[in-house]
Amino acid sequence: MTERRRILVDGQPLDVRRIGDDLVAGDGRSFDSATANHLPPVEPSKILAVHLNYRSRVEEFMTRLPPAPTYFQKPTTALNGHHGQVVRPIGCRYLNFEGEIAIIIGKACKDVSPADAEMYIAGYTIANDYGLHDFRDTDAGSMLRVKGSDTLCPLGPGLVDDWDFHDKTIRTLVNDEVRQEASTSEMEWDMLYLVADLARTITLLPGDVILSGTPAGSRPVEPGDVVTVEVQGLGTLTNTIVEGIPVRSDVGAQPSESEEVVSTAFGGDWEFRGIRPPQSPGAN
Repeated sequence: MTERRRILVDGQPLDVRRIGDDLVAGDGRSFDSATANHLPPVEPSKILAVHLNYRSRVEEFMTRLPPAPTYFQKPTTALNGHHGQVVRPIGCRYLNFEGEIAIIIGKACKDVSPADAEMYIAGYTIANDYGLHDFRDTDAGSMLRVKGSDTLCPLGPGLVDDWDFHDKTIRTLVNDEVRQEASTSEMEWDMLYLVADLARTITLLPGDVILSGTPAGSRPVEPGDVVTVEVQGLGTLTNTIVEGIPVRSDVGAQPSESEEVVSTAFGGDWEFRGIRPPQSPGAN
């Protein structure tokens, strides 16, 4: 397997290969991977994401899978990198992590079978599909601000080719405590199926990203929390939550705290267990 990364050097993006703990550029320059300024490993034209896919997540929400996958889209301005800061605006409380595996398209793909989809995949990387659920009531099902606000799509640290996605462990840790853990064997629809399904009507272009779903355990995080997603064979993606500026109050719908917002943020079943989610410090 080869792992390729993009880092920022002297204000310019630089493509490098990971060799041990070093990142080596084509001209021979070497950089320490621990201190490098990481960019997302790809520049996609679009980021597509499946809703429910892992069995544990379906059970957590006490629902059932639809007969076929359903999807939403994150704008490319949501992209973030390894060690990047993820912003929770002042006035918002329900910023949830979702550890995922991202499929990266390698060449133009349209109308392919699942059996042939692998030929169009450049490789895989780790993703954290953050959701700002405070806007869940106002997005009318589009998930635009919930999943598409700035910084809410960290990818990285690198793009790994020739990786076998079968039976791999995915874990999410918050401040070194495991919050999600599952195997890709839980997925109802695997990577090849997702590519073929989307490519029936949407042309997938080199660099495009497909997020393949998250297992149970997604919960809100607070400013100061450090969130790490680990995927067997792909490495670790780490981000820190920071507090941003308030959302403007003179335009548009404001963050809300309905039963749907709170229930989704805390796994979909808190109300049935008689448990009220914990209040953030200083919350009304």
